[in-house]
Amino acid sequence: MLLAMDPPRHTTHRAPLSPHFRPRAIARLESRVRDICRGIMAEARERRDVEFVHDVAANLPTHVIGEYFGLPRRDWDYLQTLAQRNTSSQDPDLGAPEAGNATGGVEMAAYAVEFAAARRRGAPADDLTSAILHVDFGGQPMSDLDFGGFFVQLVTAGFDTTKGMLSSGLLTLLRHPDQLAELRADPSLLPGAVEEIIRYDNPLHYFRRTALVDTELAGTRIAAGDKVAMYYTSANRDEAVFADPQAFDIHRRPNPHLSFGFASHYCIGVHLARLEARVFFRELLESFSVIELIGEPVRVRSNLNNSLKRLPIRLSA
Repeated sequence: MLLAMDPPRHTTHRAPLSPHFRPRAIARLESRVRDICRGIMAEARERRDVEFVHDVAANLPTHVIGEYFGLPRRDWDYLQTLAQRNTSSQDPDLGAPEAGNATGGVEMAAYAVEFAAARRRGAPADDLTSAILHVDFGGQPMSDLDFGGFFVQLVTAGFDTTKGMLSSGLLTLLRHPDQLAELRADPSLLPGAVEEIIRYDNPLHYFRRTALVDTELAGTRIAAGDKVAMYYTSANRDEAVFADPQAFDIHRRPNPHLSFGFASHYCIGVHLARLEARVFFRELLESFSVIELIGEPVRVRSNLNNSLKRLPIRLSA
């Protein structure tokens, strides 16, 4: 996976993908993302009372990633479930008890290997799967097995972290009704609000790295080979960086949060995530004049995943 690669191998594998995630490429998706959001809101309007995490928020990344990769529609929900298992395997409701401690990663990778082999037998399509399978990676095409690793990382991130950001973001806005009212009155505030949601409700608590050389960080000696946990939840509330860091503030400027990572491992899907969030919240607020919490939110039990598994909401047009 890209996540576990160091340069120069990381650079060799990331560079051919980057053009498909640059701002200009993602901007071309905006009208389609808006259409998907409007369809989601129309379905939610019919239901009125929804479990927002899975009935509403999950539908956007499922549609977007499904279409971007050219995945068969019949497989979207299945892959979304595997993505959720990848990040939430510690939760007894979301993991797979019959699989012991296993996540959905192996099953998703196996699916991806078969999917890649089938796609190679057909004509290239205008989607990300064809782009990956037919591009040069350091002098050779990507193997089906390597595609499986890429697929697991990109699809899991695209599905599950976005679902978490949208549902946690709504709950935070409901708990700050004055700022929610500001967004309704002035949608131009949405880009800044999205950044604050991502800071305040970062979808993942941490990642882990291995030190390659002896070093020292803030007075702490780290030896080559040591495992280092990077807590984004802590970094995003660093008193040395953020004024009043525990407060939610859609007007926060600047907002140098680290939810998307840093340097060579900066999230490749950052522009897509921002676009989805901005369009989703605009369509949500324009579709429903009243959004009410009608039950107790329930969080995912996980050291990794900082998100909700249940959010009961009543939506009124």
